[in-house]
Amino acid sequence: MSLTIFWFLPTHGDGHYLGTAKGARTVDHSYLQQIARAAERLGFAGVLVPTGRSCEDPWIVAASLIADTRTLKFLVALRPGVISPTVAARQAATLDRLSGGRVLFNLVTGGDPEELAGDGLHLDHAGRYEAAAEFTRIWRNVLSGQPVDFEGRHLQVRGARLLFPPVQQPHPPLYFGGSSAVAHELAAEQVDLYLSWGEPVEAVAAKIADVRARAARHGRIIRFGLRVHVIVRETSKQAWEAASQLISHLDDATVARAQTSLARFDSAGQKRMNALHGGQRDRLEIAPNLWTGIGLVRGGAGTALVGDPQEVAGRLQAYAALGIDTFVLSGYPHLEEAYRTAELLFPHLELAQPVLPADSGAIRPVGEIVANDQLPGADIPD
Repeated sequence: MSLTIFWFLPTHGDGHYLGTAKGARTVDHSYLQQIARAAERLGFAGVLVPTGRSCEDPWIVAASLIADTRTLKFLVALRPGVISPTVAARQAATLDRLSGGRVLFNLVTGGDPEELAGDGLHLDHAGRYEAAAEFTRIWRNVLSGQPVDFEGRHLQVRGARLLFPPVQQPHPPLYFGGSSAVAHELAAEQVDLYLSWGEPVEAVAAKIADVRARAARHGRIIRFGLRVHVIVRETSKQAWEAASQLISHLDDATVARAQTSLARFDSAGQKRMNALHGGQRDRLEIAPNLWTGIGLVRGGAGTALVGDPQEVAGRLQAYAALGIDTFVLSGYPHLEEAYRTAELLFPHLELAQPVLPADSGAIRPVGEIVANDQLPGADIPD
């Protein structure tokens, strides 16, 4: 199977070591340009642009990098509950059109009640997923060109429609990751690719089997992906030394504070990440070449594949055997590790070639919209 490999834009900060300002790097627009250009040049299909109060805004970051790239795709976070689904659909169509069909969207329901409350979202876990399902139905249908009337428990729209369609039809691909039963049901019903964090192969296999079965009940087939860090070196010994070095300035007090913060999350996926290491440094390799040291202080994806190129490639292929065709990788610092990953790992993988969407006719001369409602030349009622 040919694999699609994405890299990561570290809009929440970057550096040589976790949990310390030592070796930290300024993440400004110039640095993000460097990473995006390097990722494209090295053969990565795209970059994940994260979200959260600790990150720069993903939509603005992606838009700012369109002109610096030609084939690189941007996997941009889409946050239900904090924006109108019709406004988000217009924004998505605009970004898709301006990039020439190079955007994908990652549905992020959020898992930190404190952060969500700060954004004005006060629903519990079940309520958020219920609202997210309503949001996604509206978003997808509006982007698909349908006039939408929707009366839900959380969202209501009347006469919603989109005058300027996206390049990618019927809508830009929608990615999503979640580990709870309601998350799996949302994925099965509405998304194009289900994205898991890096857990042991058996655990990921169980999640994929559940989502695949649920999707079949909806008459759908969806794709699968994996979000995981990588630490790859010429030898396994060097790779494990690099892993140890990454957390060499991380003290126990910082780990304790981070784990206390992460414990308040109601995300099932975050709870699974936390349980892999239990906040303990003596149990970080939880499966062959799968290391949880990053999760000691980082929320979200907290595992890394560690080893020489053949070992890491073999582990990726074990996940691919489950039906995973897309991997979202990252490493610290992200500029240097993009080069190291591509140069050492890519020769051992069969990579899918970047494909841009064909001209869908979405971008054409129409003139100015008439009365905020009609395309010029369309039949206008008396």
